[in-house]
Amino acid sequence: MPMDLAMVPMLLPSWLSPDHIITSLGNWALWGVAVIVMIECIFFPFLPGDSLLFTVGMFVALGTVHFAGLSAPAVLVICLVVLTIAAILGNIGGYWLGHVIGPPIFKPRPGLAGKIFNPAYVDKTHDFFEKHGHKALILARFVPIVRTFVTIIAGVSKMTFSLFIRFTAIGGVAWVVIVTVLGYFLGKVPFIHNNIEAALVLIVLVSLVPMLVEYLRHRASSKAAAT
Repeated sequence: MPMDLAMVPMLLPSWLSPDHIITSLGNWALWGVAVIVMIECIFFPFLPGDSLLFTVGMFVALGTVHFAGLSAPAVLVICLVVLTIAAILGNIGGYWLGHVIGPPIFKPRPGLAGKIFNPAYVDKTHDFFEKHGHKALILARFVPIVRTFVTIIAGVSKMTFSLFIRFTAIGGVAWVVIVTVLGYFLGKVPFIHNNIEAALVLIVLVSLVPMLVEYLRHRASSKAAAT
């Protein structure tokens, strides 16, 4: 494996770089990455989920992540299944975390705290997630930090769980498959794997486009309705 890859994501310490994590885990790389992805989705949004998925795909293509006797495409499929399950389980954990911490935080209380943590906000957020939660859960999945907090907020607002699990699963599958498969195919391109942090920033920026389009569409609809 070439060790001159520029694999240190922006704003992260070197020990959180994807290549350092994966190579340190050795034969347990896939399972370790799955645990990290799960933890990020539950409560720790600053872990490098996107870059880990991309790097796993790239390392599968390069043969660094492998299983004896299996071809690279077969290994890729196994990685996609394991990481998708981890992402969905992480979101379920984040939902129930929000479900548990929501009531004690948003309870009637006097003073400024009562205004900031007004229970009425929970009701409004619940209505929002019931109407627009499918879009929020799918689009936010591709945005670091936001995907963790959206899941927790869905739990705080007590979004219907059957609705939550349906769309968080769709978002989880899309996120893992798209980012990991991109790493598998693009990671073999010398320019990409020598400038991995720039490629990851570009992926995040592209992932923001659907949210921006949805925001502009909603804003235009609101103005039309007001008119």
